[in-house]
Amino acid sequence: MLAALEDLNKVPLWSSDRRHETRLATMVLPGLLPRACGTPLISLLLVCCLLPPGAPGQQFPLKVEVQSPVVPAGGSFLVNCSTDCPNPNLITLETSLSKEPVGNGPGWAAFQLFNLTGDTQVLCSGFCNGVQMIGFLIITEYRFPERVELLPLPRWQPVGENLTLRCQVAGGAPRRNLTVVLLRGEEELSRQPAVGEPAEVTVTVLAGRDDHLANFSCRTELDLRPGGLELFQNSSAPRQLQTFALPATTPHLTVRRFLEVGTTWSVNCTLDGLFPASEVQVHLALGNQTLNSTVESHENTITATATATASIEQEGAQEIVCNMTLANVSWEARENITIYSFQGPILNLSEPSAPEGTAVTVTCLAGPRVQVTLDGIPAPAPGQPVQFQLNATETEDRRIFFCSATLRVDGEILHRNSSVQLRVLYGPKIDQAKCPQRLTWKDRTTHVLQCQARGNPDPTLHCFQEGSRLKVPIGIPFLVRLNHNGTYSCKAASSRGTHTITVVMNVLDRNARAVSIVLGMSAVLGVVTICAALLYVFRVHRHGGIYHVNQGSTSFPLTSRQPEESVGEDPS
Repeated sequence: MLAALEDLNKVPLWSSDRRHETRLATMVLPGLLPRACGTPLISLLLVCCLLPPGAPGQQFPLKVEVQSPVVPAGGSFLVNCSTDCPNPNLITLETSLSKEPVGNGPGWAAFQLFNLTGDTQVLCSGFCNGVQMIGFLIITEYRFPERVELLPLPRWQPVGENLTLRCQVAGGAPRRNLTVVLLRGEEELSRQPAVGEPAEVTVTVLAGRDDHLANFSCRTELDLRPGGLELFQNSSAPRQLQTFALPATTPHLTVRRFLEVGTTWSVNCTLDGLFPASEVQVHLALGNQTLNSTVESHENTITATATATASIEQEGAQEIVCNMTLANVSWEARENITIYSFQGPILNLSEPSAPEGTAVTVTCLAGPRVQVTLDGIPAPAPGQPVQFQLNATETEDRRIFFCSATLRVDGEILHRNSSVQLRVLYGPKIDQAKCPQRLTWKDRTTHVLQCQARGNPDPTLHCFQEGSRLKVPIGIPFLVRLNHNGTYSCKAASSRGTHTITVVMNVLDRNARAVSIVLGMSAVLGVVTICAALLYVFRVHRHGGIYHVNQGSTSFPLTSRQPEESVGEDPS
């Protein structure tokens, strides 16, 4: 009997034939009563195992046929028991499932089985010529997994360290046809059979920067294609991984050491060498005040910038804190600063525009703890003003007064300066050194009348010819004509009075000079002519004879008388 049961267990899950027929077992059962058909399956198997083989009915097998030997859990299926025996009888089916006959005929009988729970065997039996025929088939139940889950991943995974992925599968049958696949996106990382309940499949990978924000999942594959069905897949919900790399440095905080109350200042905090920079959380604070920051990331560098205005309530020593957090790891930088109030210096004139001759008070003051110095005169003590008085004169006009202020802050001396200009109101004055009173120019030549006047307010200056009221331009070139010859009255005028000087302009006529030149040349030429004539007469008188007038006759011309020569004897 045990051998027969072992044979049943060795029957394959399904055959390659789509009709899925059973292997057959026939045995002679002499004297088997018809009521044996109603005995339990185990009793029937025991009887069959005890019967001797080799009876003549074995040549007609009893076939067990189903549409598919793989049935979903809780499903129903149709079983057909048939034989080619010419005289079959008492064909029946034994099973632990609920069954219902649905039809029969010569050599066959069909039964509907219900509510499959687990793998089961169905056994068909009948008689052929008094010999019992037996056929059996194993029906396999299949179930999809009830749960396929990729266990939670670390919130942050360090780059360069091993990451273990775990997938749990609950349920699913038959397990020998169930495979678990671990995936990164669509990339297959591992494929393993589902073993145990629940089955747990693991794989270890090296986390890299490329894995940041990658989706990991697992999938089950129930392959029922050999049983005439399909490949059924069931996937877990994906889980996203975040990887990170830590920098080797701390944030670099840039801020001015001293901040003045009422001024707007900026602070920069930078950290290099971290990944992913876009995921870094930044917190900038001044004392207990959180600063609104703008965060920018570029590759592996993150920079946070904030601006703020120092208030009087924050005066004194303060601390700037920059905190950066990634993957529950924080880096922090701190800088000590001093917020100060520097009031002044304030430089005042009692009379910014003082009439000439009035007294003017110059005062310089500043806030507490500030030392001021006015034109080299220091205040008696920090926080006290300094002043002096002067008489407004022309020489003080446009004088600039300087006041310097110093404040000691945390061992450092801060400087600040202020200046103011005094305007003295005085009447116009023409500078005679810059305005010549006598000018000699030639007709039809270009000249500039240089004449300047000073005063506060600035005076106007005009030069008019006496009598004709001819105006000549001042400070710009003009063509001098004969009508410019004369005496001019140059007058400077302002709201503070007037000042006048006289300028004489002598214009020479170009033609008079030419006549003088001609006359001079004529005189010279005449002198030369006279001298030449006298020289000629003198020479003639020196070389000529003595002439006598013949009074006796007037018809003869004058003849010269040669001087007598001495006559000598002829030596011959």
